[in-house]
Amino acid sequence: MSAALIVTLFFTVAMLVITAYFLMGSVPLLVLEHDTPLDARFVRGFYDTYYLAAMLTASATAVSYAFVGNMVLMFGAAALALMAAIQRRTVIPKMDSLRAEIQARETKAIPAFRRIHVTAILVNLAQLALIVWSLTAFSLE
Repeated sequence: MSAALIVTLFFTVAMLVITAYFLMGSVPLLVLEHDTPLDARFVRGFYDTYYLAAMLTASATAVSYAFVGNMVLMFGAAALALMAAIQRRTVIPKMDSLRAEIQARETKAIPAFRRIHVTAILVNLAQLALIVWSLTAFSLE
């Protein structure tokens, strides 16, 4: 097994672990009432960290796939990195806005924040399923 393939496997596993870890960590956060700015700040920080980690590992994974010549998986990992960047630019500002509304005791902000949280979980689940499927459908070599 070549060194490039070992690096590719390392980054692939890192991408899988980060995606699975944040999925498993985000579901229990649904028990929070989301009714205080502290809850909202914690969830927002959790997702901000996830999106940064996902962008970093998916980008590194894409580069490593390019080095081993697997363009299908390279484009897939690059798409995941791009999706994390887009989510970070859209979800985080929405959470910030709703957090301010929660602090102002706006009653509609709490269900809206929970919807964003649940949607982010579902997107994360879809990404994890896509990663696992792609690894079973396409050869690493």
